[in-house]
Amino acid sequence: MLISWELLKDFIDVGVSPEEAAERLTLSGAEVEGLRRTAGAMRGVVTARIASLAKHPTQDRLAVARLDAGDRRNPLCITSAVNMKQGDLVFYAPPGSVLPDGTELGMRDFFGVDSAGMMLSAEELGLPDVDSPDGLLILPPDTPAGVPAEALYHLGDTVLDVSVTPNRGDLLSLLGLARELKGLFPDATLRTPAWMAPLKQEEDWTERFGAISLPDRGCLCYRLGLATGAKIGPSPLTARIDLSHMGMRPLTNAVDATNYVMLALGQPLHAFDLNTLPEREITVRAAREGERMTTLDDKERLLTERDMLITSGGTPIALAGVMGGKQTGIAEDTRTIVVESACFSPVRVGHTARRLGITSEAAFRFSRTVDPTLSGTALSAALSLLRDWCGADVSCRPLSAENALPTPKPVTLTRRKLSVYLSFDDMDGAQRILEGFGIARHGGTEDARTFLPPSWRPDVAIEEDLIEEVGRFRGYNDEPGRLPGEMPVRAEVGSPTSLAAALRSALVARGYTEVMTYSFLPDDFPARLHLPDEDLRAHPLTLANPISRDQIAMRTTLVPGLLMGLRTTLASGWRGAVRTFEQGRAFLRTAPDAAEHVEIDRVAGLAFNGTDPRTPWKGQEEDFYSVRADVEALLLGRGLTPRFVPGKEPFAHSGQTAEVRAVTPEGEKRIGWLARLKPALEQELDVTGPVCLFELDLAPLEELRKPSYRPGSPFPASLRDISMFVPAGRDQDEVAADVRGAAHEAGGNILETLRLFDVYAGKGVPDGFVSMAYSLNYRAPDRTLKDEEVESIHRKVRDALTRKGYNIR
Repeated sequence: MLISWELLKDFIDVGVSPEEAAERLTLSGAEVEGLRRTAGAMRGVVTARIASLAKHPTQDRLAVARLDAGDRRNPLCITSAVNMKQGDLVFYAPPGSVLPDGTELGMRDFFGVDSAGMMLSAEELGLPDVDSPDGLLILPPDTPAGVPAEALYHLGDTVLDVSVTPNRGDLLSLLGLARELKGLFPDATLRTPAWMAPLKQEEDWTERFGAISLPDRGCLCYRLGLATGAKIGPSPLTARIDLSHMGMRPLTNAVDATNYVMLALGQPLHAFDLNTLPEREITVRAAREGERMTTLDDKERLLTERDMLITSGGTPIALAGVMGGKQTGIAEDTRTIVVESACFSPVRVGHTARRLGITSEAAFRFSRTVDPTLSGTALSAALSLLRDWCGADVSCRPLSAENALPTPKPVTLTRRKLSVYLSFDDMDGAQRILEGFGIARHGGTEDARTFLPPSWRPDVAIEEDLIEEVGRFRGYNDEPGRLPGEMPVRAEVGSPTSLAAALRSALVARGYTEVMTYSFLPDDFPARLHLPDEDLRAHPLTLANPISRDQIAMRTTLVPGLLMGLRTTLASGWRGAVRTFEQGRAFLRTAPDAAEHVEIDRVAGLAFNGTDPRTPWKGQEEDFYSVRADVEALLLGRGLTPRFVPGKEPFAHSGQTAEVRAVTPEGEKRIGWLARLKPALEQELDVTGPVCLFELDLAPLEELRKPSYRPGSPFPASLRDISMFVPAGRDQDEVAADVRGAAHEAGGNILETLRLFDVYAGKGVPDGFVSMAYSLNYRAPDRTLKDEEVESIHRKVRDALTRKGYNIR
């Protein structure tokens, strides 16, 4: 929020400098992020009257002006502007003066005629929106000549950039900040600007108009004022400069009047051309699903039933609290204006503004709550400006309608809690502080006093809010540090926390970097991942009040966050390898159309090779199998035996996707998946090389299964090899299980280890097969095995495998 110090002084006599006020505001929670002198480096610029005007002797496109700058020197000034005439007043920068951007002026020859400095446009004064950039800034005729520019029209203003937290919507105005300063500086005096003096409005409407209907309870109140005989044109120069300083572009006097009041009081207003309304009545209702309207920015908006509309004769003329409609805006030929001053539900307005991506000043304020009692005062102030700036007749009484308005609820402050939180128990002092912020006492006892928050402070609702107000005034920086009365008891670390730490250590040790991504995603992420309709992950929960259009749906998998992180990393210029992981929660419906959902804790990882040409380790990049080793390490570290079987994921490479299972004494359980991303999705990410991913449920990993130990056998082992042709599609784990089963049937439990040491496919191997060679280690725990016994058992193993269909070599 940009605050003009000159305008702020119309609302409060605070008696301190802008720097002192900024420091006090920052320390109390309303951080002032910047302080800007609007005149910049300007020095020596003055007002001057064009005493005479003639054409340049040789250049038709140039004019020679003799100026009266009040110093009797009457300098000559050359200009190419065409919008001035003799007698006009302008800003003049003589030789030796400095413009706001630091440019120093001097004498300059223009085709044989010397120009002493220059006459200035609004753009050269750093105010491009205040006037046309193609001509000089012509000043009002009553402007005195020879006066320093920074002394006029608030050119020498100071602007405070105040960062307002979402709960303090009351600070989004000059009035709100004046009230805050009054609380922080008790000796300050609040005052009412002259232009806000109450209007005398006793006449009935001179224009025929029907009723105001509020069937939608999201509209708390609605007031409509009438201004007739208006003449549309530019606003007064000071008002245009003030608006520009506070971040708003001046448009016309009618629109500027509503914006000026909004900046001053915090109440958004909207002006309609009465003669463009479809019917002379106003209804505030919910939009119909799929209804459309075109807003002032010339964009067609598709609406939902959660949006709120201002309608006339059933036709939408504005998005309530967000933006007006195109057809009813103020135009050059507008003569009769109706001004809307209303209060809308912050939840409804915020939802519509975020869903449609409209960042209007009105929506910004309504979504943070506007004082519902302010609409009448703001309407009167706006009509006063329309009278003064547009010459309009504003003597008619406003029309109004109301639903139930919220009422502040009393809050009790106790001496005990005040002392506990702030080490301060002066209840009289606390009462003086609270009353300075407009929070009046409303009864209670000496040690438990009740206060009634004002209508503009809905954020004050519980005792801790009152304590915060006292603490803000007294200053947190001066509070001494204190230890708790009792030292905290050391608590046991819970299983989820221990698991998260263990997984984090394991993955960091294997070269991964932990990231944290949003739990909210664009609602089209299931389509981007090609998730089919029968997949529960394709039906995310959606937020009722999303932060933005890109954060509407709750994630059903951690994959999109990792992929978006990779894309952002590569877009920043990173060319090296990327290994990231995240531990977080996924949100899944219990059925595609169910309202109920479950929350599942998961860990997911991503590995990408990068294209850094400096790395010497070619041929050893990440691939499906290196990431499989990482997953295997995670499971083994938790005492689980991993098993990988071919799987399918809609977004994964069909030949490099595995289902991750954990083998335990209780049985085998699927706990996640491992895959390489589809090449088509890799292209969408604009990456070259494989992107490998995994995602595991954390619940099966919570129990740390300690390994069981047994004494090593003192007897020697007997080694045997076996080689066979295996169908190419068969999983290695299945083959190994068949070998172990055959060995168990042949000789009990004397097969100690089994190791795959060779895989070959090519010349000499039948089509559709692959050669696998295993090393079998036989050992008995109680004796030395004889060669004959080992050969017999090994022969039975070969025979059993042959019966299972393997071709033993």
